[in-house]
Amino acid sequence: MAQPQTDDQPNALPPALESMTVLAAAVIVHDKATNRVVLLQRGQNAKFSQGMWDLPLGKSEPCEPITETAVRELHEETGLTVNPESLKVAHIIHGALGVEAPNGFLTVVFAAHEWTGEPENREPLKHAQVRWVGADSLPEEFVKTSAGALRHYLTDGPQLSLAGW
Repeated sequence: MAQPQTDDQPNALPPALESMTVLAAAVIVHDKATNRVVLLQRGQNAKFSQGMWDLPLGKSEPCEPITETAVRELHEETGLTVNPESLKVAHIIHGALGVEAPNGFLTVVFAAHEWTGEPENREPLKHAQVRWVGADSLPEEFVKTSAGALRHYLTDGPQLSLAGW
């Protein structure tokens, strides 16, 4: 319900929908003791990169904090549960164009070193498999932006990637 206008409350600007960038979150679940990460392989019904490996990720819902997006998407896709306060920003990807993102996308990639549960494929219509993968033997068929973010994280490289600019 709209609040009544007062002299000390200016009118809100209308949304700049033509310039909106899709906001997404990805999570690197990193088991440092065994040096492995949780990856998923996109299935034949995935919206993009069918058959490619990727990090658990997804778009933010309206008015959802990015940490909650990360927690929600990780759980929806893998069954793993993380505490939003334990997430650490690992990388930022800013893409000029993406699937369902004609005005670009911004993906905040978090690292999680504490979780509960075991990885499982909770969205079999979207993903072919979800599993632990050795950080020193990442698949070659990997979504480019996510692979770059993961490699930068693992090597303490740059924390920002620009894609398609």
